[in-house]
Amino acid sequence: MDLKITAEFIKEQRKAKGLTQAELAEKLFVSEKTISKWECGKGFPDTSLVLPLCEVLGISANELLSGKKLNEKDYIKSAETNLVELKDKTEKLSKFLFMIEWVLGYFVSFTFITLVFVASFVQMAIWLRIVLMVFGFLQFFIGIHFCIAIEKDVGYYECKHCHDKHIPSYKQIYGAMHMGRTRYMKCPKCGKKSWQKKVLK
Repeated sequence: MDLKITAEFIKEQRKAKGLTQAELAEKLFVSEKTISKWECGKGFPDTSLVLPLCEVLGISANELLSGKKLNEKDYIKSAETNLVELKDKTEKLSKFLFMIEWVLGYFVSFTFITLVFVASFVQMAIWLRIVLMVFGFLQFFIGIHFCIAIEKDVGYYECKHCHDKHIPSYKQIYGAMHMGRTRYMKCPKCGKKSWQKKVLK
């Protein structure tokens, strides 16, 4: 998907429907500035707005992603291309988020240990010692929560017994023993507990 081509296509289809940017914005319950961003290639509609936008413009989601009107033959070919591109981008984003998780996890752990060490062994006022300890604990728990959120929502966990791929709840994630990205959890499909691996695909 090329943002510039898609931007020009949105602009063309809006004009073909005889709509101004303000009128299109009103129909989609967004600002005129948002429409302008789409038409300048500086952004893409949020997933929740793709279908409403297509409905207003009288196009399909596949045509929007392709940036042109499609006949039946081109539609199928374009749909396959768009799916492959989307899968590739999703995998790249997942890997990037996993990298952020590792960096954030190590950073908050190192900061936590450092602050606790300093507060415990360096000579300072009691109030400053308390502030360092509280800050250390707060940043650690907030950072770890963000890591858990990435761990939960990116990719899937696969059951060793039935090979069902699922996304566990926060309760399951927090309560599960783990080794890296492998967690001991109950499968929602077969009900058996096993060490479940995180998978991206």
